[in-house]
Amino acid sequence: MAAGTEIAQPVSALDGAYKPLPSDDGNLKENGGVVDNNKNSSAALKEKGIVVDKDSGDGRPPRPLMGSMSAPSAVSIRGCVTRALVSEEDQDAGLNGKGGVKLEFQPVYRSGVWYDTGGRSVMEDAHVRIDDLETHLSSEGGVETSGAFYGVFDGHGGKDAAFYVKENVLRYILDDVAFPTAVEDAMKSAFLRLDDAFAKACSVDHDLSSGTTALTALLSGRNLLVANAGDCRAVLCRRGKAVEMSRDHKPGCLKEKLRIEKVGGYVDDGYLNGQLAVARAIGDWHMTGLKEQGVEGPLSAEPEMQHAVLTEDDEFLVIGCDGLWDVFTSQNAVDFARKELQQHNDPERCSRELVTEALKRSSCDNLTVVTVCFKMEPPPRLGSAWRPRVRRSFSAEGIILRILCRWKFWVNKKGVN
Repeated sequence: MAAGTEIAQPVSALDGAYKPLPSDDGNLKENGGVVDNNKNSSAALKEKGIVVDKDSGDGRPPRPLMGSMSAPSAVSIRGCVTRALVSEEDQDAGLNGKGGVKLEFQPVYRSGVWYDTGGRSVMEDAHVRIDDLETHLSSEGGVETSGAFYGVFDGHGGKDAAFYVKENVLRYILDDVAFPTAVEDAMKSAFLRLDDAFAKACSVDHDLSSGTTALTALLSGRNLLVANAGDCRAVLCRRGKAVEMSRDHKPGCLKEKLRIEKVGGYVDDGYLNGQLAVARAIGDWHMTGLKEQGVEGPLSAEPEMQHAVLTEDDEFLVIGCDGLWDVFTSQNAVDFARKELQQHNDPERCSRELVTEALKRSSCDNLTVVTVCFKMEPPPRLGSAWRPRVRRSFSAEGIILRILCRWKFWVNKKGVN
């Protein structure tokens, strides 16, 4: 195990602190998530597509789930999302079958991390890995919220900015006035307030002067929200396909180049104002012409946000600093990680193998990789894609040639006899 690697136990994740996306909530009832048709009869429930416990015999609605699933579970009925209380017996009976209720996917968060100095003389990366926010926050006497939280912070010019963000970013998110009603606003605000706070810290202690890129992933139930400022990257594996949950903020990127030039900056040979290889970062207040408090500068600390609602097809998430992505494409990393997880189903070992492979590919930067799995089972092996049967066709000339060949064969055979 790498030095400093946390030990995190897998936990079941329930619906968390922020609202599901509107696309998934369009048909949800507002009365606690329970389907209410004013008649709790078996016939009425069947009209809604809900299977009633066969052993009850009295038309009562199914009993709620026990244990960690005591909250109402969202279920999909004929393609429409609604809410219903489903009994344990119904789950065991396999309601995923024809004519039954398909239970909403409930992810389980389990993760592993590995890191290495790579081609650098010192380690300037930092990371956060919390599989169980509720337990973590209760132990610190903080705000109670369920879910998981991960982050990778790639420092430059020193490690202080990266470790400052690591220690404070979650607290800034949870303490924001927008949390938990508007989590996206809370995360953006947290990044910007962290940047200002670090500027004040550097004004007191100039030895802290440094910068860091930052990428965080907040999970609550099926909701995944990624905030990114810099060139770290988060990639979701969706049934073997790579889905990028962040965009690399390189100065040469057209969108970033236009933003930089709009505020008076410039890009020289891929470097921001000829000094920095990233277009967004926290810190770097000591660098001339990049930032000025109260004024929008060429170097921005504002993160870009991407969110997704996890489904049964979503298998794991890979978060890494640019040392990984310098030698891996997103799809290549997903293919590699998926193969590893199929062999041993260990996210920490998977992270270690990604780092090891990046070193073999001559990555010359610090390396930090966090792998987050959403199921207890390894990724399934995917069969070859179904291909429609191709019927052969012949041209008129081909048909004539085929007839002549058969005729010649028949003549030769008759001559032999």
